Amino acid sequence: MKKLIWALAIAVIALAPAQFAPEAIAAKKAATTKYNFSAVQPAKPSTKKKKATAKSKKKTTRTRTAARSSGFFNSLFSSSSRRTRSGNYRGKKVVSYKTSEKPGTIVISTSKRKLFLVMPNGKAMQYGVGVGRTGFTWRGTHRITRKGKWPDWHPPQEMIAREKRKYGRTLPAKMEGGPNNPLGARALYIGSTLYRIHGTNAPYTIGTAVSSGCIRLVNEEVIDLYNRVRVGAKVVVK
Repeated sequence: MKKLIWALAIAVIALAPAQFAPEAIAAKKAATTKYNFSAVQPAKPSTKKKKATAKSKKKTTRTRTAARSSGFFNSLFSSSSRRTRSGNYRGKKVVSYKTSEKPGTIVISTSKRKLFLVMPNGKAMQYGVGVGRTGFTWRGTHRITRKGKWPDWHPPQEMIAREKRKYGRTLPAKMEGGPNNPLGARALYIGSTLYRIHGTNAPYTIGTAVSSGCIRLVNEEVIDLYNRVRVGAKVVVK
């Protein structure tokens, strides 16, 4: 009896249609599967990416604002044309210098556009400078009363009124120190005057008469001068 049952089972399996084979079933299922491509959506940016993008946009806006500010102050404190350093200025250097002034004294020649820091043994450190334009030149003897690093700029009321009257430009009451500030990297304040020896964000104006009376050096050299000069040093402008 058992042998008969086994024989019948084998016969049924042998006669079963091929469509019931496991491979056929799997192929049929794959062929009839439908995909909803419209449901596939691009991944949404994460909150972190959104914040990073917003910060990047703000940074770009600040950079553009700084550039516009720099351009405005360059036009305000420079000559009408963007000239290079007058006389092919190559930087500070030690020169022979005859004077009765003591070492440590600053002597400024507005006609030569030179600043001399008197040194021992008939020598001086010579720097190229920008000086006051026509109507803003001056002469005198004073002392350095204080020094400042990356100084803030407070335009005097006379300058604010003059710029508004002549050019229609409104100057700020204060401009924070920094690379875009017209006073540059360092400032040495001269006596009780409104004048300073300072750096500049417009190095191409060295060797020209463009300022409102202050004496300007390129930033690298005003830092060098700042480190050499003490408060109380004598300043002779001639």
